[in-house]
Amino acid sequence: MSIDNLDLAIVIVNYNVSDLLRRCLASVFAAEGDLKFAVCVVDNNSQDDSVLMVQREFPRVHVIANKENLGYPAANNQGLALLGVTGDKPPRYSLLLNPDTEVPPDGFIRLLDYMDEHPEVGVVGPKIVLLDGQLDLACRRDVSMPALVYRMLGLSYLFPRSPRFGRYNLTYLDDNQLAAVDSVVGAFMLVRGEAIERVGLLDDRFWMYGEDLDWSKRIRDAGWTVMYNPSVTVKHVKRASSRQNPRAQTEFYRAMLIFYYKHYREETSLWLHWLVLLGVALKGGRAIWPDVMAGPAIVNGATARPPRPGQEHDR
Repeated sequence: MSIDNLDLAIVIVNYNVSDLLRRCLASVFAAEGDLKFAVCVVDNNSQDDSVLMVQREFPRVHVIANKENLGYPAANNQGLALLGVTGDKPPRYSLLLNPDTEVPPDGFIRLLDYMDEHPEVGVVGPKIVLLDGQLDLACRRDVSMPALVYRMLGLSYLFPRSPRFGRYNLTYLDDNQLAAVDSVVGAFMLVRGEAIERVGLLDDRFWMYGEDLDWSKRIRDAGWTVMYNPSVTVKHVKRASSRQNPRAQTEFYRAMLIFYYKHYREETSLWLHWLVLLGVALKGGRAIWPDVMAGPAIVNGATARPPRPGQEHDR
């Protein structure tokens, strides 16, 4: 299929989850409807049959088979570029989608219609539920500095129904309430083409985690709204790859440091700055200490880690 004048470009970054990817792609094409869309699977050097499976069973899908694991944002940027997002005739919308998700048959149509009716919205995400039916809390977040501090101090867990302390995952809101949020999750992140043209692609200084928060913030700072829209429900296995790797926790706190230095350090008082660093050092463990000590150099890539064999990257 031509990648010119697409309604929707869908990028799926995969690592060693062939069976889940098959189910995800089947649900994607079942939801196609009258949309003109294209799908790109970016495989980060899987050791299973993911690439061959896609080529054999889903011939319409564009495949990028990386020879090393480039991480989540860099791989997504590859797929977005291949589908023309940075070209002369970019898609109206682009979607980041995890391979361990399943989309309902009317999911794309509902969310694109919503975006068409609300031009002020730059990003939208659906209600995402886990296998047990519980809400995936990451699908709607407040990432203001107070919300991050309350989460780091554990107050969001102690007082989840508090509008003040439960801000990070907005746990005080009804799961079915449409809401403007700071960020949705990269597992299903639908982004307006004009917003990408304005702010650019994902920041690949993040390895995994944090790049969705950063993209949402840059889009909000450019004047658009980010919305949680529970009229569509997406199933999510959650960390089908990353649960296998204990280093995923380190990457979470490393992403928090990058996000903090990039967006909040300049406006943060010295006492709160040291509290943030202490909290990250304690929660992230010894593996994160070099990044904590690096300070703002972490944003400049001075401490960026090279790709590691077997490093997974889903959320």
